[in-house]
Amino acid sequence: MRKTVSSGRVPRLFVDEEIRDGAAIGLGPDAARYLGTVMRLKVGDAALIFDDRTGEWRAAVTALAKRSVTLMPEERVREREAVPDVVLACAPIRKARQEMVAEKACELGARALVPVLTERTAQAPVKAERLSAIMIEAAEQCERTALPVLAQAVSFADFLGGFPEGRALVFCDEEGGAAMAEAVPAGPATILIGPEGGFSDAERRALLAHPAAARVSLGPRILRADTAAIAALTLWQSAFGDWQKDHG
Repeated sequence: MRKTVSSGRVPRLFVDEEIRDGAAIGLGPDAARYLGTVMRLKVGDAALIFDDRTGEWRAAVTALAKRSVTLMPEERVREREAVPDVVLACAPIRKARQEMVAEKACELGARALVPVLTERTAQAPVKAERLSAIMIEAAEQCERTALPVLAQAVSFADFLGGFPEGRALVFCDEEGGAAMAEAVPAGPATILIGPEGGFSDAERRALLAHPAAARVSLGPRILRADTAAIAALTLWQSAFGDWQKDHG
């Protein structure tokens, strides 16, 4: 569990269990220290909690000690959000940049994050526990009620060979392509970003030959892998995602 503060100074926490009305939730030392020492909450004060299952709830602190805290859900204030069906598949890059991609994928509304091991991948995937913690913190700060699924790393061959029907494979090609809104059909999509050294010639040929591939240009400049991932997800959300909806 990570900790942050939502607007109005009400603490907002992710809890890794299903929240049910009237069913107390017990949390450990980290939450107790944060709520009691940092936020100075007392019994009877409110916190917001979400579980990636049932939405966001307002809960009351019913017990608070140095090493434990008990929260009682009292009212569901938001349902779990509807998540656009866009997956971000990225070759692992340097650790700090992998972590930033995971954070921004959550902030930008990705449904899932998939590490893809390509021929020129030179970095190991960051541990799943670390990436999950980063995405939880991002969800808390950005008031998301859903978390991206973090998939296990997959080889390029298995990724391409098992690519599901009915999805667009958005191939961000540094050698050229059409604009996102022109090249990609509306509907479910997986955005594929290569490693810092780019795709190999054989991988590029395989991508161009794939029936689901939509070859996309990200502009006239060569982008780093992490920048390309953020740019591509932003363009997809703007063209096909939920950015056009009224969220007031």
